[in-house]
Formats: sequence, C-alpha cells, structure tokens
Amino acid sequence: MALRIKPLELPLDDEHASMLRKWMPAIPGIDPLALFRVLIRNPKLSENLHPLGAFQLGKESSLPLQDRELVINRTCARCGCEYEWGVHTALLGAHAGFEPTMIAATVKSNADDPIWSARQTCLIAFVDSLHDTGTVTDELWRQLSEYWTEEQTLELAVLAGYYHAISFVANMAGLIPETWAQRFPE
Repeated sequence: MALRIKPLELPLDDEHASMLRKWMPAIPGIDPLALFRVLIRNPKLSENLHPLGAFQLGKESSLPLQDRELVINRTCARCGCEYEWGVHTALLGAHAGFEPTMIAATVKSNADDPIWSARQTCLIAFVDSLHDTGTVTDELWRQLSEYWTEEQTLELAVLAGYYHAISFVANMAGLIPETWAQRFPE
C-alpha cells in the first residue's frame, strides 16, 4: 500500500510542535510517531481525539495495563493495522507482561488458544465478537461480568472502538511501520 497522507515533516513549526507534545512526550531515540504527525494535520480533530486516548492509556483508567494492551493489540491485529500493533507491542508489550509468543498470538491465535488465561480468553473473545458482530452474546456478557465491573466493561468497549478508529486512520493513510516497531509475525 502506498502512503496516502504524508505525516508532517520534522522539525515542526511551533503550533504543530505544541500539538504533537500533547500526543507524545519526547522518547530518546524515537522520532514523534507518524500517526500523530498525520492526526495533527487536522488540528480540531486532533485536539478532540487526544483526551480520550490520554484517558485510556493513563492513570485514570480503571483497567490494568495488561488488559488494555491485550484489547489494543487484538483490535489492531483484527483490523490488520500492523502500524499501531507494532508501536504498542514494541513500546508496551514486555512492560505489560507479555512474552513474545503471546504478542504473536494476538495476531495468529483464537480465543481458545491455550496460551491465554481464562481472563485473557474472555478479552480475546470480547474483541473478536465486537469486531465481527458489533455486540456480545449473553454468555460472553456473563463471562465479562466475572472479571470486570460495568464501569470497566464500558471502558473496554470504548477502548476497542477507539483503536478501531486509530487503525482505520493508520490503514487509510497508508502509514509505514516505524523502523523500531514490531512487525506482524509470519
């Protein structure tokens, strides 16, 4: 796929640099993400999209990091978004407690793969169900209720939807994976 929306070139003017700092703090050795340099091409969209993403990845979220990252990675994998999947798995995969085989399984395995715990199986089934049908069955809802509160299930659903949107943007824009990011397993 060809690049369709070119990320803003570095260095940025002061206005765009300020917008970009909201999305991504400086990380030594890593340039600001192409995704963020695409999003700030539309300042109003960027400004309104950022707070939700910051909440979902920040300390205010009621979800544990591993749950959040599993939902993000599976959602991006199901959307075929190697760009965002690769960024998250490279930056947060090990920090979230995922072994390399688990990271690969977010792309290659189903919910019934024995690599997953019962809790993780429920999350994979949840993401897959939302991706495939836009809802969950009563049985899956019962399983979700064993692990997460109603407040948390709302966060999980919005998290999956948000990363569908991010995947759609990255895929539509034709973003090439960051050089340091992981790639989908063969």
